[in-house]
Parts: sequence; C-alpha cells; structure tokens
Amino acid sequence: MKVTMVDLVVQYQQIKEEIDEAIHSVLDSGHFVFGKTNGEFEKRFAEYHGVKHALGCASGTDALQLSMMALGLEKGDEIISVPMTFVATVEVMVLLGLRPVFVDIDPKTYCIDPGQIESKITGKTKAIVPVHLYGQSADMDPIMDIAAKHGLFVIEDCAQAIGATYKGRKTCTMANAGCISFFPGKNLGAYGDAGAVLTDDDDLAERIIKVRNHGSENKYDHKYLGVNSRLDTIQAAVLGVKLKYIDTWNEMRRNNGARYTELLSGLENVVCPYTAPENTHTYHQYTIQVEDRDGLREFLSKKEIATGLHYPIPLHLQPAYKYLGYGEGDFPVSERASRSVLSLPMYPELPRGHQDYVVEQIQAYYRIHEQAMV
Repeated sequence: MKVTMVDLVVQYQQIKEEIDEAIHSVLDSGHFVFGKTNGEFEKRFAEYHGVKHALGCASGTDALQLSMMALGLEKGDEIISVPMTFVATVEVMVLLGLRPVFVDIDPKTYCIDPGQIESKITGKTKAIVPVHLYGQSADMDPIMDIAAKHGLFVIEDCAQAIGATYKGRKTCTMANAGCISFFPGKNLGAYGDAGAVLTDDDDLAERIIKVRNHGSENKYDHKYLGVNSRLDTIQAAVLGVKLKYIDTWNEMRRNNGARYTELLSGLENVVCPYTAPENTHTYHQYTIQVEDRDGLREFLSKKEIATGLHYPIPLHLQPAYKYLGYGEGDFPVSERASRSVLSLPMYPELPRGHQDYVVEQIQAYYRIHEQAMV
C-alpha cells in the first residue's frame, strides 16, 4: 500500500465544479491582479477571523516581510523568535537587516517558551515573532504581556495554524499582525503560492496595502519603500471556494489526529502530539517523537509510507545563520526535537485503512528491534 503525506487531488475532485467555475469566472473577467474577487475574499477572510483587515499577498513569507516593513522595523533592530521553525520566519528578518535573537521552545507544544523571552530583551529589541507550529497556538497571553511591558510589536507566524484557537480566540488575531501562508499543502491551500496579513490596526493595514504594491499610494506616487507582492486573483478565487470548508476540514484533521493517538497509545517508543488545554489543534502536521527516528523513517519508506521532517536542523545550526554566533547545545529542546520528530501522513480525507497501515508498520519496526535486542 502506498501512503502519501498529502493528497491534494482527492480534495480537488470533491469541489471540482466550484473550483472550475471560480477560475473560469476570473478568466472571463480579464482581471488578474487586484480583481473584484480579491476584495471579496479578503472581506470574507477578515470576517472569518473577526478582524478588520485581511490583506492578500504573494506568499506567507511575503506576509512576514510586509508586516516587518510596515511596522517600520529598521536595520539593526532585534526580533525574538525560535530556531525550530521553517526558515522563512527568520529569512525575511535577515534580508531586511534585522537581527534574529533565538529562545528555545516548549518541549510539549514545540512553540516558543514565553518564560525565556524577557531575558533576551535588550535596548535593540523591537518585536517578538511566535510561531504556531504544527497547527497549535503558542501561549499568547504571557507573550502579549511581555510585549506590552517593553513596548514591543508582536507578529504571529500562523503559516501552519489557520483556524486554530487559543482560549477561544483564533490564531492570527491576537497581535499587531498575523501572517498566513496559503501554500498548496496548508490546511487552506491555494493552487500556487499565496499569503495574507491580518490586523485590526487601520494605519498598519493602510501601510501594508501600499507596501505590497511598490509602496504606491496612487499610480506612480510612491509613499513608502515597497515590493511587488500581490495576491493573484485566480488564487483568491480558489481560496474563496475553499474557505467555506476550512472548519470542516480542520475537524476532519482533528479526528484523524485523535485516531492516530489512540492507535499509537500503546507504544512506549512513540510520543504523540500534545495539545495544551487552552488550545484547539488543527494538525497541519501530526508530528510524533520517536527513538531511532531515521531508522524508522527508512523502514517506513521501504513500505511506501511517506513521512516528513519538520524540522531536522534547527536554524541556529544552519550554515546560513552561523554568523549569529550560536552553537550546539545553545537550544537543547529544539535540538533534541530536531533529532526525534517525525511527521506522519495527514490530510482531511486520509483513509482509515492508510492510518491503520502506517501504525501497523510503526509497531512492526519496534517489534523487530525489540526482538533483535533479546
């Protein structure tokens, strides 16, 4: 049996008529950039989150960059975040001349440990970027309290956590800005790169609208230094269709996650994902911690089971960020997680038979190893 990490085709087939109609309506209109469809999607997306503004852009990476530019962060400013994340979180900081300052993660949620933040704040610190990893919110209340105390901006990296909640509040709604990725494999995925920034701040929204369009207030009138990062109208049409289903799909993911946990519960070698009591998890990834991770992954690959590593090398140990001065042992929780995390196939329509097969093969791997040690 072949088990893929994600099956985007099965989802498309279920909503094919709606998707095709939405795409053809854009093609028929001839408006491919900033079309009417964009405004309609942004309005509905903001309403879904209960915020004033949802501003589409070209990618989740760009959403982070636009937010940092629009907040007026300047070269040399420090931003506190985590090394256990996709590179985009930190990449945009460096490209803007900002300096990433890392703190370690919580060993259960894999999100930023709020208890470590305040000790890293200096006179140059201007912002905190918590990453809602794998589909679960960081512990936002203490983060926001620290930010208020020290006059810092907070930018939520929600690339993996659309629809997740923290104490009843949706991620991407609790800070100065929230950044979403619509990469095709995300819970709400476009059919190409796309992203959005959410905010309740009218002034910030106005600046982002200009910055994403070359800093232009009116045509050929450039008020701010800007970039070209506009949400493609066809992608807005696709997302407008999919938005109707996101809560259903997230609930299907939660059901799949609960079933994985139940099936894996008897294995001492496997640590299943933890959901903090104040959170609802959307399982962008179902990520376990295991002994002999690489051995298990190779075994599953031979059984035609796809797995993912999110993430095998924390950013402070990546060659591109060596200049920051961190080394082995500086962030032990992140380093330990990077050696043991393994993401299993996860998508809303994941067949139960595929889940059963994945778990059976994990059980078989550890049974073989236990027998070899006798």
